[in-house]
Amino acid sequence: MRAKIISTGSYLPEKVLTNHDLERMVETSDEWIMERSGIRQRCIAPAKQACSDLAYEAAKAALKNAGLKGKELDLILVATCTPDYPLPATACVLQDRLGAKNAAAFDLNAACSGFLYALSVANAYIQAGVYKRILIIGAEVLSKVTDWEDRTTCVLFGDGAGAAIVEPTTEDRGILSIDLYADGSMGDLLKIHAGGSRMPASKETVAKKLHFIKMKGNETFKYAVKTLERLVLETLEKNNLKASELTLLIPHQANLRIIKATAERLGLPMSKVLVNIDRIGNTSAASIPIALDEAVSTGRLRPGDYVLLEAFGGGLTWASALIRW
Repeated sequence: MRAKIISTGSYLPEKVLTNHDLERMVETSDEWIMERSGIRQRCIAPAKQACSDLAYEAAKAALKNAGLKGKELDLILVATCTPDYPLPATACVLQDRLGAKNAAAFDLNAACSGFLYALSVANAYIQAGVYKRILIIGAEVLSKVTDWEDRTTCVLFGDGAGAAIVEPTTEDRGILSIDLYADGSMGDLLKIHAGGSRMPASKETVAKKLHFIKMKGNETFKYAVKTLERLVLETLEKNNLKASELTLLIPHQANLRIIKATAERLGLPMSKVLVNIDRIGNTSAASIPIALDEAVSTGRLRPGDYVLLEAFGGGLTWASALIRW
């Protein structure tokens, strides 16, 4: 028994913030941002739009594409580091809105690797025979935790949501392997310091902007490049697959230089790599499911194709999934 993705969906807020817009907000330039990240623009949610609102739209699209209704779901998993509330889980908010009264629901936080971590949970539940139809969503409103006066981070992040529905299959396709990793000793490289039980919200934490994302960019970049190169090669070797047999590599959209370095290490032409970071920026846990939905909707994946998903994010965490479509 394997788990297979039967449908996908995604949602991006209507507002687009370009690099030229940012030039009027902070000391930066389109050239500087493009050179360091490959990002031209990102989507920004309006003030009243929360994580569950984005997740709801992506979920509706995935359900529609599968010809399903919310009441037919057994489990809802939401991967996010920007939930609606500390309590209840965003997945529970979403369960109610979808009318998924028969589904269990919970959130999962592995930052940018969150969707693949959630996919691994769904895969395990299906292989164990616990659940048969699982909705997985990666959704983020990073604009709400971004310091728009910090040019090192505000140029990177965007908002969005992507969804996938997973079911069991006995066919020779589906999820072939998923590998998860973490290194908590490096957690300070990418962190939101305040708002949790370690440093509860206060006038002082707000004044010091401790509720915003802080990142040590150079150190994170170096660690990510080295780690992802090793990860993708190990995933292929584990499955006795050559890079040339891949139809598509779908990486987390964090930095174009990291994506190109990984493709080069694999010997993959960029035509086999899905890149949308220039259009939507880094959407953390939403990044891979948005890209996967783009691959499906544009016909870049067909039955029997091999697709490799890989991500690296705060925690630090990193993960890969090899799928035969």
